[in-house]
Amino acid sequence: MLVVGLTGSIGMGKSAVATHFRARGVAVFDADAEVHRLYQGPAAHLIEAAFPGTVTAGAVDRAKLAQVLSADPSGFKRLEAIVHPLVWEEEKIFLRAAAANGAKLAVLEIPLLFEGGNESKMDAVIVVSATADVQRKRVLERAGMTDARLQHLLARQMPDAQKRLRADFVVDSNGPLAETLAQTDAIITKLGNRPAKAFDSYWK
Repeated sequence: MLVVGLTGSIGMGKSAVATHFRARGVAVFDADAEVHRLYQGPAAHLIEAAFPGTVTAGAVDRAKLAQVLSADPSGFKRLEAIVHPLVWEEEKIFLRAAAANGAKLAVLEIPLLFEGGNESKMDAVIVVSATADVQRKRVLERAGMTDARLQHLLARQMPDAQKRLRADFVVDSNGPLAETLAQTDAIITKLGNRPAKAFDSYWK
Protein backbone atom coordinates (compact mmCIF):
# COMPACT_ATOMS: atom_id res chain seq x y z
CA MET A 1 0.00 0.00 0.00
CA LEU A 2 1.26 3.44 -0.96
CA VAL A 3 1.39 6.00 1.86
CA VAL A 4 1.05 9.58 0.65
CA GLY A 5 1.50 12.74 2.69
CA LEU A 6 -0.73 15.69 1.78
CA THR A 7 0.40 19.04 3.13
CA GLY A 8 0.60 22.77 2.52
CA SER A 9 0.41 25.97 4.50
CA ILE A 10 -2.82 27.43 5.87
CA GLY A 11 -5.30 28.55 3.22
CA MET A 12 -3.64 26.68 0.35
CA GLY A 13 -6.53 24.34 -0.44
CA LYS A 14 -5.53 21.06 1.25
CA SER A 15 -9.10 20.35 2.29
CA ALA A 16 -10.39 20.57 -1.28
CA VAL A 17 -7.72 18.18 -2.49
CA ALA A 18 -8.35 15.80 0.43
CA THR A 19 -12.09 15.84 -0.32
CA HIS A 20 -11.34 14.94 -3.94
CA PHE A 21 -9.17 12.01 -2.88
CA ARG A 22 -12.08 10.75 -0.79
CA ALA A 23 -14.44 11.20 -3.74
CA ARG A 24 -12.08 9.02 -5.75
CA GLY A 25 -12.41 6.31 -3.11
CA VAL A 26 -9.10 6.94 -1.35
CA ALA A 27 -8.99 6.76 2.46
CA VAL A 28 -7.74 10.04 3.97
CA PHE A 29 -6.65 10.68 7.56
CA ASP A 30 -7.16 14.27 8.72
CA ALA A 31 -4.53 15.06 11.36
CA ASP A 32 -6.17 18.39 12.26
CA ALA A 33 -9.51 16.68 12.89
CA GLU A 34 -7.74 14.14 15.11
CA VAL A 35 -6.16 16.94 17.15
CA HIS A 36 -9.62 18.46 17.62
CA ARG A 37 -10.92 15.09 18.81
CA LEU A 38 -8.04 14.73 21.27
CA TYR A 39 -8.72 18.22 22.62
CA GLN A 40 -12.33 17.25 23.32
CA GLY A 41 -11.29 14.70 25.92
CA PRO A 42 -8.59 12.08 25.35
CA ALA A 43 -5.68 14.50 25.72
CA ALA A 44 -7.37 17.16 27.86
CA HIS A 45 -5.96 16.00 31.20
CA LEU A 46 -2.43 15.89 29.79
CA ILE A 47 -2.75 19.39 28.37
CA GLU A 48 -4.25 20.73 31.60
CA ALA A 49 -1.29 19.31 33.53
CA ALA A 50 1.16 21.04 31.18
CA PHE A 51 -0.86 24.25 30.77
CA PRO A 52 -3.01 24.78 33.90
CA GLY A 53 -6.28 26.59 33.36
CA THR A 54 -6.66 25.72 29.66
CA VAL A 55 -9.30 23.01 30.09
CA THR A 56 -12.99 23.70 30.73
CA ALA A 57 -15.61 21.01 31.35
CA GLY A 58 -13.22 18.26 30.30
CA ALA A 59 -12.21 19.80 26.97
CA VAL A 60 -9.36 22.06 25.94
CA ASP A 61 -10.41 25.70 25.58
CA ARG A 62 -8.55 26.53 22.38
CA ALA A 63 -8.78 30.29 23.00
CA LYS A 64 -7.19 29.97 26.44
CA LEU A 65 -4.51 27.64 25.11
CA ALA A 66 -3.76 30.08 22.29
CA GLN A 67 -3.34 32.89 24.83
CA VAL A 68 -0.87 30.82 26.86
CA LEU A 69 1.12 29.87 23.78
CA SER A 70 1.11 33.44 22.50
CA ALA A 71 2.59 34.62 25.79
CA ASP A 72 5.16 31.81 25.82
CA PRO A 73 5.84 30.33 22.35
CA SER A 74 8.25 27.82 23.85
CA GLY A 75 5.11 26.00 24.99
CA PHE A 76 4.51 24.76 21.45
CA LYS A 77 7.27 22.18 21.89
CA ARG A 78 5.66 20.87 25.09
CA LEU A 79 2.25 20.76 23.41
CA GLU A 80 3.65 18.90 20.40
CA ALA A 81 5.37 16.41 22.71
CA ILE A 82 1.92 15.59 24.13
CA VAL A 83 -0.18 15.61 20.98
CA HIS A 84 2.08 14.29 18.22
CA PRO A 85 2.61 10.78 19.68
CA LEU A 86 -1.15 10.40 20.14
CA VAL A 87 -1.82 11.46 16.55
CA TRP A 88 0.95 9.14 15.35
CA GLU A 89 -0.76 6.17 17.02
CA GLU A 90 -4.07 7.01 15.36
CA GLU A 91 -2.33 7.34 11.99
CA LYS A 92 -0.89 3.85 12.44
CA ILE A 93 -4.32 2.45 13.31
CA PHE A 94 -5.78 4.18 10.24
CA LEU A 95 -3.11 2.89 7.85
CA ARG A 96 -3.22 -0.65 9.22
CA ALA A 97 -6.99 -0.71 8.76
CA ALA A 98 -6.66 0.62 5.21
CA ALA A 99 -4.07 -2.05 4.38
CA ALA A 100 -6.23 -4.77 5.92
CA ASN A 101 -9.10 -3.60 3.70
CA GLY A 102 -6.93 -4.05 0.62
CA ALA A 103 -6.31 -0.37 -0.12
CA LYS A 104 -3.61 0.36 -2.69
CA LEU A 105 -3.28 3.98 -1.58
CA ALA A 106 -3.91 5.91 1.63
CA VAL A 107 -3.39 9.61 2.34
CA LEU A 108 -2.29 11.33 5.53
CA GLU A 109 -3.36 14.99 5.50
CA ILE A 110 -0.82 16.63 7.82
CA PRO A 111 -0.48 20.46 7.80
CA LEU A 112 2.93 20.42 9.54
CA LEU A 113 4.34 17.37 7.75
CA PHE A 114 7.72 18.89 6.93
CA GLU A 115 7.93 20.83 10.17
CA GLY A 116 7.51 17.57 12.07
CA GLY A 117 10.21 15.85 10.02
CA ASN A 118 7.88 13.09 8.87
CA GLU A 119 8.22 13.29 5.09
CA SER A 120 10.64 10.34 5.14
CA LYS A 121 7.79 8.13 6.37
CA MET A 122 5.82 8.72 3.16
CA ASP A 123 6.18 7.13 -0.26
CA ALA A 124 5.32 10.50 -1.80
CA VAL A 125 4.47 14.00 -0.61
CA ILE A 126 1.94 16.29 -2.26
CA VAL A 127 2.11 20.01 -1.49
CA VAL A 128 -0.91 22.21 -2.23
CA SER A 129 0.25 25.74 -2.99
CA ALA A 130 -1.01 29.20 -3.95
CA THR A 131 0.43 32.70 -4.10
CA ALA A 132 0.78 34.70 -0.89
CA ASP A 133 -1.96 37.11 -2.01
CA VAL A 134 -4.44 34.31 -2.71
CA GLN A 135 -3.54 32.61 0.55
CA ARG A 136 -4.00 35.80 2.56
CA LYS A 137 -7.37 36.55 0.95
CA ARG A 138 -8.68 33.05 1.68
CA VAL A 139 -7.50 32.96 5.28
CA LEU A 140 -8.76 36.42 6.19
CA GLU A 141 -12.23 35.43 4.98
CA ARG A 142 -12.41 32.91 7.84
CA ALA A 143 -14.42 33.84 10.90
CA GLY A 144 -12.30 35.28 13.70
CA MET A 145 -9.13 35.48 11.62
CA THR A 146 -6.99 38.60 11.74
CA ASP A 147 -3.84 39.61 9.92
CA ALA A 148 -1.89 39.39 13.19
CA ARG A 149 -3.11 35.86 13.83
CA LEU A 150 -2.29 34.86 10.26
CA GLN A 151 1.26 36.14 10.64
CA HIS A 152 1.58 34.23 13.92
CA LEU A 153 0.47 31.01 12.22
CA LEU A 154 2.76 31.51 9.25
CA ALA A 155 5.72 32.07 11.56
CA ARG A 156 5.35 28.45 12.74
CA GLN A 157 5.18 27.04 9.21
CA MET A 158 7.93 26.34 6.72
CA PRO A 159 7.81 28.86 3.85
CA ASP A 160 5.74 27.68 0.91
CA ALA A 161 8.70 27.94 -1.48
CA GLN A 162 10.65 25.45 0.61
CA LYS A 163 7.73 23.05 0.74
CA ARG A 164 7.38 23.16 -3.03
CA LEU A 165 11.06 22.30 -3.45
CA ARG A 166 10.75 19.29 -1.15
CA ALA A 167 7.51 17.97 -2.63
CA ASP A 168 7.20 15.03 -5.01
CA PHE A 169 4.10 16.65 -6.49
CA VAL A 170 2.71 20.20 -6.31
CA VAL A 171 -0.94 21.14 -6.78
CA ASP A 172 -1.28 24.78 -7.82
CA SER A 173 -4.60 25.93 -6.36
CA ASN A 174 -4.55 29.53 -7.62
CA GLY A 175 -7.06 28.88 -10.36
CA PRO A 176 -10.63 27.53 -10.47
CA LEU A 177 -11.43 24.48 -8.36
CA ALA A 178 -11.84 22.37 -11.49
CA GLU A 179 -8.19 23.01 -12.40
CA THR A 180 -7.05 22.05 -8.91
CA LEU A 181 -9.01 18.81 -9.06
CA ALA A 182 -7.72 18.02 -12.56
CA GLN A 183 -4.16 18.35 -11.26
CA THR A 184 -5.08 16.05 -8.38
CA ASP A 185 -6.46 13.44 -10.78
CA ALA A 186 -3.23 13.55 -12.80
CA ILE A 187 -1.21 12.98 -9.63
CA ILE A 188 -3.41 10.06 -8.59
CA THR A 189 -2.65 8.45 -11.94
CA LYS A 190 1.11 9.00 -11.49
CA LEU A 191 1.01 7.57 -7.97
CA GLY A 192 0.10 4.22 -9.49
CA ASN A 193 3.70 3.90 -10.67
CA ARG A 194 5.36 4.72 -7.32
CA PRO A 195 7.01 1.95 -5.29
CA ALA A 196 5.31 1.31 -1.95
CA LYS A 197 7.89 0.95 0.83
CA ALA A 198 6.88 3.28 3.66
CA PHE A 199 4.10 1.19 5.19
CA ASP A 200 6.29 -1.85 5.77
CA SER A 201 9.15 0.31 7.04
CA TYR A 202 7.32 2.66 9.42
CA TRP A 203 3.65 1.85 9.93
CA LYS A 204 3.16 -1.91 10.34
